[in-house]
Amino acid sequence: MSAIGLNLTNNFSLYAVPAAWVVAMVPHFYAISLYNSEKAPGSADWDNRAPKKNIANIKEGKLSPEAQGKFLRAEAAQENAFQNLPLFAAAILAGNFAKLSPSTLNTTAAVYIVSRIAYTLVYINNTTAFAANLRSVTFLTGIATWMSLFVRAGNKLF
Repeated sequence: MSAIGLNLTNNFSLYAVPAAWVVAMVPHFYAISLYNSEKAPGSADWDNRAPKKNIANIKEGKLSPEAQGKFLRAEAAQENAFQNLPLFAAAILAGNFAKLSPSTLNTTAAVYIVSRIAYTLVYINNTTAFAANLRSVTFLTGIATWMSLFVRAGNKLF
């Protein structure tokens, strides 16, 4: 038992799927708040009836180039996260189906979530070649985690 009363051999990996969904949504909420706080006076507010149109409206909102860049990168980070989420969820299910150890599942899920948080932070604030390369490293770390679960599950079931 740990200090907070959790048995670390329990399998928490399935909880990582909704956690990854929350991590995927955060950049979108950041983009909305950025738009509403940085838009020029008299510009239209964020319109939740037509969310995709808001991306086209950011030039109308006269956001500074820095705010516009952050807005676009935040929306791109969200889109990327949702493109990866089904693969991560499938890998978690494959690992559970193959009865991989809870420590393997928990550790791999945690590394994925942390890599996605790092990816999002680096992506939104990316203005240099170094940051762009770091973003690629964090992206590939996340990919490697769910790929490793598929390989481990396949090896165990083979």
